[in-house]
Amino acid sequence: MIPSKASPHPPEGGGDSAQFTRSMGVVETLSLGFTYLSPLGAVAALMPLGLTTAGPPSIWWLVIAAAGQMLVALVFGEVVSQYPITGGIYPWARRLWGPRYAWLAAWIYLCALIVTITSLSYFAAPFVGRLFGFTPTTVQTFLIAVGLLLLAMVFNLSGTRTLGTVVRIGFYAEIVGVIFCGLYLLIFQRHNSPSVFFDTMGAGGDAPYYRTFLLAALTGLYLFYGFEACGDVAEEVKNPGRAIPKAMILTVVTGLFSAGLAFIGFILAAPNLPDIVSGKVPDPVSAILEATVGPVGTKIFLVVALTAFISCTLSLEAALSRLIFAFARDDMLPGSRKLSTLSAQGAPRAAMLVGCAAPTLLCVWVLVEPDSLPRVTSFAVCGIYMCFQMVAFAALRMRLKGWRPGGSWSLGRAGIAVNVAALVYGVSAMLVLIRPGDASLAFVDRWSVLIGLGVVLVSGALYMAVARPWRRSTAPSGDALEAAERARAARDSVPTARTEPASVDS
Repeated sequence: MIPSKASPHPPEGGGDSAQFTRSMGVVETLSLGFTYLSPLGAVAALMPLGLTTAGPPSIWWLVIAAAGQMLVALVFGEVVSQYPITGGIYPWARRLWGPRYAWLAAWIYLCALIVTITSLSYFAAPFVGRLFGFTPTTVQTFLIAVGLLLLAMVFNLSGTRTLGTVVRIGFYAEIVGVIFCGLYLLIFQRHNSPSVFFDTMGAGGDAPYYRTFLLAALTGLYLFYGFEACGDVAEEVKNPGRAIPKAMILTVVTGLFSAGLAFIGFILAAPNLPDIVSGKVPDPVSAILEATVGPVGTKIFLVVALTAFISCTLSLEAALSRLIFAFARDDMLPGSRKLSTLSAQGAPRAAMLVGCAAPTLLCVWVLVEPDSLPRVTSFAVCGIYMCFQMVAFAALRMRLKGWRPGGSWSLGRAGIAVNVAALVYGVSAMLVLIRPGDASLAFVDRWSVLIGLGVVLVSGALYMAVARPWRRSTAPSGDALEAAERARAARDSVPTARTEPASVDS
């Protein structure tokens, strides 16, 4: 078992022996990634965008994004198998390249996670309103968002076992809400032919359709990340070198299956699909449910959707707190001593509090400046994709130096081809995401993704230049080649042993 104390700072309240508890198996780890990915929330949020932007063919972005992200998940699987260390993106980038590279990747990821958690909590507010029959005001939306953040924090503070239990409940709720709803609509409420998935229905007007189709990319690109959260809790997973790669792959597969089924079911059941595509129906999901399953069925769906929102927020806060903990454990943040401590129960409580406080502060900003939420949110997806590609690029760079992943899960000779393909996909997705918006928009709104990335990159680079946090850190870095060789040597010397690689010291 990997001790939680990789820095000179002893875990608070637990003494030197405090460590994470390995209580999560493949199902719990899959549940964490799946609820982070949250197909139910993504379909409810993004299906209207896809339909009004590019019509029913926007569904093909689910397939494109799932195929591309599967390549990234395979690369991550090899890395996490060699380095099953809490924090995910940060320790992977550090061990594949170095502390400065890792600091910048983790800073971008941290900012993107904070924004993602904030936007998710705000998006849950209308569902609460629909369930209880009111339209939330600006203040009510703020209170609902903060309440959701605090509820997720309470569950997180309860420990790893509670985290595993709650995300499993959320996983089952997502499965029931997405798959069974999709199946019911597909079997009993179908009003349209499958041919509509090849019919643009006039979306985009006279503009070339490929441009219109690219504008709907968010339909899939926003959905298919979250699998990396399986690696964020690596030190809380049993046999992580094998369990986490499996959980990552299953997250992408189940995400595509469930989201695709729901997307198909809703579209084929829509009695007024041309009106939805033209934008005449402001809330397509509710309209389709009301017309097909009635008020009672709609209420049930809303309850399941809110359960999914709670578990998704919990998963996101868990990922953020583990990132903060891993960052601080290597003495790379202000207040690292406090943030890198574990309680006697193995919970990074200080990091969890920060993981809730940061999105709450952003909620306050959105309350004061309501129009700012779309602007700050716009960079989040591209920011996370950038972090993914920083890890994929670091892995490819190390492969070209002769690195053969030394974990218990490996792609073998296919590794370098998959790595190159993952990088090509990721860079292409980023180029799609940073494309400017409609020319009629204000400059800030048109270039909001690029501006957001610029702000995060510049602020991170300035902090690095002034504070130079890597100088305080003595944790290992850039040792992937040597660590893989040590791991293989250790396994060769004891062929029957079923242990994690010797190189996973954090």
